[in-house]
Amino acid sequence: MHHTPHETVLEIEAPRVKFGRGAIAEVGAEAAALGLRRVALFTDARLAALEFVERARASLRAAGVDVALFDGVRIEPTDGSFRAAAEFATSARVDGYISIGGGSVIDTAKAANLYATYPAPFERYVNAPLGEGAPVPGPLAPHIACPTTSGTGSECTGIAIFDFTAHAVKTGIASRRLRPLLGIVDPDATRSLPAAVVAASGFDVLAHALESFTAKPYTQRLRPAVPSARPLSQGANPYSDLACVEALRLLGMHLVDAVADAHDDDAREAVMYAATLAGIGFGNAGVHVPHGMAYAVAGLVRDFRPPGYDADHAMVPHGMSVIVTAPAVAHFTAPAAPDRHRLAGALLGAAGKVDDDQTGDALADTLARLMRATGIPNGLHALGYRPADVPALVEGAFAQQRLLANSPRPVGREDLAQLFAGAFSNW
Repeated sequence: MHHTPHETVLEIEAPRVKFGRGAIAEVGAEAAALGLRRVALFTDARLAALEFVERARASLRAAGVDVALFDGVRIEPTDGSFRAAAEFATSARVDGYISIGGGSVIDTAKAANLYATYPAPFERYVNAPLGEGAPVPGPLAPHIACPTTSGTGSECTGIAIFDFTAHAVKTGIASRRLRPLLGIVDPDATRSLPAAVVAASGFDVLAHALESFTAKPYTQRLRPAVPSARPLSQGANPYSDLACVEALRLLGMHLVDAVADAHDDDAREAVMYAATLAGIGFGNAGVHVPHGMAYAVAGLVRDFRPPGYDADHAMVPHGMSVIVTAPAVAHFTAPAAPDRHRLAGALLGAAGKVDDDQTGDALADTLARLMRATGIPNGLHALGYRPADVPALVEGAFAQQRLLANSPRPVGREDLAQLFAGAFSNW
């Protein structure tokens, strides 16, 4: 038999998702259909007080499902907050998980489910090189994820992201087994979101779609020795392209309006749908350089506190940390895939004919225009970083080899240093 060294097989994984206004009212029926008797309901303190969470609890009550509430999720979680959540889940003796919140909440429920089901030293499942990267030993308890931000697409992915405090860097746990059994995506949840949260989470969607669309094609990756070693992030492929192109089109049309007007239900619904599409896209293709750089930007923050988030600690919201470096990265990656960068720019609103050598400029300019229009801080300088911070930022980003390997062109430390330097201001 003839074996090529490169990948020829595409794996398509479609998450099960319910999408639409009022869908949260079906969470009880879904939990009961899974045979769940007692669930851990994960949310955060702000959301726990809102009517949206109460609608979910009422639905669970009506279906005869007992609820153990955990509303202590930390926004931008840490290894410590993941451990606390796992301890809660273990002592609560539950047979399933419901998460209602943004990516931080959904990811915390994933981690709690993992460590309560297969207890182990925390490092065991964390991505190498910061952890052992051990495979998840078997299936997890059912998890129904109900996103309230139009952002992470975490309901579609097997990835849980956190700040590893001892290393001052973000990393994650990645396994197909972490993917929720069902996502319930109800755009009603976004009505109560502040504009700054819609902007940051909307740019997370944009980054997922843009990075997955411009990632190294799956056919350029080496074929794995065994099928089970095929990575979750396979690289750009025809299936993820469908989702990413439509997500970018929707964002180009609706993101600015969704941020500007909390009463523009159509715009917020479109961005929420784009988030789910981009989750499907990056759940199959994977992100690359801006996300790798973002983990350092978020992990090394000193005193920046974003407007619209009632955070009791310095933090850079994930969508904000990924998009501030995206214009610089667009210049860097455009020569490797000019057609894709040209199309992405056009979908997001770049006007006119763009030659191959201008695709990076056109995309970077379009990103900067969208960021200005939605109140995103102007680059790393506005987040409190100084040129002297670049070496530490480079080391934090260089640790994210799982992501950097997905770049359409190789990325070394020197490249990262230039990219960080180029991201201090975007306009």
